[in-house]
Amino acid sequence: MMLHVAVIGYSGSINNSPVKELRSICEEVGKLLARHGHVVMTGGRDGVMELVSRAVSIEGGRVVGVLPTGDEGNNHNEVRIRTGMDFALRSLILTKSADVVISMGGQAGTLLEIISAYSYGRPVILLENTGGWTDRIRSVLIDDKYLDERKTVEIKVADSIEDLEKFIKEADNGKV
Repeated sequence: MMLHVAVIGYSGSINNSPVKELRSICEEVGKLLARHGHVVMTGGRDGVMELVSRAVSIEGGRVVGVLPTGDEGNNHNEVRIRTGMDFALRSLILTKSADVVISMGGQAGTLLEIISAYSYGRPVILLENTGGWTDRIRSVLIDDKYLDERKTVEIKVADSIEDLEKFIKEADNGKV
């Protein structure tokens, strides 16, 4: 089955910190998703979004950019969804449209996307040691898995690309 996988995380120049330190893992994630035939969705802009999208494109995969008002996004978006909305509202469309969400690093926008994905019942996979809210959110999880007592959906933590692949396969089989 083909999943729609949203990848969220730091925006900003791919040549500056903290994004440049994540280049290798972004490329691995993009290649993994493309090899498995999943559609990759991002906020369509720079940073983690651009690095993952480039890797997906190189591997022949499909990339959908869900863009905020006035932004045409990076050159690797095969499909551009011009939402006409600001960054925060655009993020809700991204997470609502995804089957599963992968988080790497990130600031307040990524935190919003983690919370909205959870609220929509979308599985979230945190790629550990990528910084930002991806690493910090763990400190508030209930039973190391949930954002609140409703236990809407389990938040998984991937320690490696192999863990990530296992969690994506579980999502693909409906086990996440």
